[in-house]
Amino acid sequence: MTQDRQRRERKGRRAETLAAWYLRLKGYAIIEHRYKSPVGEIDLIARRGNTLVFVEVKARKTVDLALEAITPHQQTRILRAAHYFISQNPAFAHAEQRVDALCLAAGRWPVHMHDICPA
Repeated sequence: MTQDRQRRERKGRRAETLAAWYLRLKGYAIIEHRYKSPVGEIDLIARRGNTLVFVEVKARKTVDLALEAITPHQQTRILRAAHYFISQNPAFAHAEQRVDALCLAAGRWPVHMHDICPA
């Protein structure tokens, strides 16, 4: 693994840890970190009440750049991984479900965008 890739990996892990704490402070319980499935990865899976949230975490220089980094292809991958998670965890099948983005930018509070993927 190159040094640049290692640096990006560490930055991503820090962003996911910060995002998890931010969600906890908002009343979410973190169910999974870096959930890996045969069809894709989900950064965080959280639950609050009867809502199950699949969270994509992006850290960039600006919030706009973070949002731009969540491409339609990536949204499709997240949705597939979310469906796979539900198929493997039927206890969550009746929960409300959505895909959120948590965008992190230097010098700003995290921005939590709800329901970023069209159904």
